[in-house]
Amino acid sequence: MKQNQQQIVRVSGQGDSKQRAFANALSQVQKQVLKNSSNMMLRIEPLNIQIVSAIKKITTERFLFIFLPRKKAIYDITLDVAVDVCFVDLSHIEFTSQ
Repeated sequence: MKQNQQQIVRVSGQGDSKQRAFANALSQVQKQVLKNSSNMMLRIEPLNIQIVSAIKKITTERFLFIFLPRKKAIYDITLDVAVDVCFVDLSHIEFTSQ
């Protein structure tokens, strides 16, 4: 009844710090796993994380195009997350009608 399956899910996240970008990427794992399956998920456990790309974009903002320049960093990360999914396959359950 209960089954395990391993999958690799590609997720990406963006934020104003490294931690926020990484957290945004990891929060997408559950959404991607649920989108690819129609079974009832019991547990999603990450096994391994590989970094596909990590980009830091620095832009300069100015007030009225010339005053008070400041640098702003935006972090963008793409990850391949190997997950072990524990689920119940609903197609094997037979319902009786009354």
